[in-house]
Amino acid sequence: MSASRGTQRSDPATSRLTGWIEPVVAGAGYDLEDLVVTPAGRRSVVRVVVDRDRGVTLDDIAEVSRAVSEVLDANDDGMGRTPYVLEVTSPGVDRPLTEPRHWRRNTGRLVTVTVGPTGRTEEITGRVTAVGDAGVDLAVEAKGKPGAKKRPPTARHVPWGELGSGRVQVEFGRAEAGDDGPDDDAGELADDIDDDVSQSRGGGQ
Repeated sequence: MSASRGTQRSDPATSRLTGWIEPVVAGAGYDLEDLVVTPAGRRSVVRVVVDRDRGVTLDDIAEVSRAVSEVLDANDDGMGRTPYVLEVTSPGVDRPLTEPRHWRRNTGRLVTVTVGPTGRTEEITGRVTAVGDAGVDLAVEAKGKPGAKKRPPTARHVPWGELGSGRVQVEFGRAEAGDDGPDDDAGELADDIDDDVSQSRGGGQ
């Protein structure tokens, strides 16, 4: 989990917010993936990003938003009575995969990642097939010329120490092997979109 203030590094105010919010989020069964405070005129935007293994729904977002709002109200003096807008969201598909839990939650997805020991790295694209204590298993796509017959993927295990930050690739129209039912990519893509609930709250004038 990271906490930052806009594009700057964490400051005491943001660290204080993290100390209030993280226990509430964890107590509800979620991970606090990010906390960003951005000045916006006379207000501040407090953006809280949460996730968990089985995913996050709009109802979950609303639940966390209420809980976070309550803890901020309870610490109103610590906020300096400054008006703010609270935004609670789930990670988008563009969120980099940097923690083991990120990789675990994206098992089955196609990712692009830099792998290999320092000084001998390469960028590969492959599907996450398994995530364990020792690293990640990928079905790596073979690189070929445009229009050439696609070769089957190659299995590759990448230790955590040789795994860089991954990026999920959005796929359209991919059917699961042996799936004769309707394409469920629309549902997968819906999961990739941030579920946002914003709540405005006025502090001292």
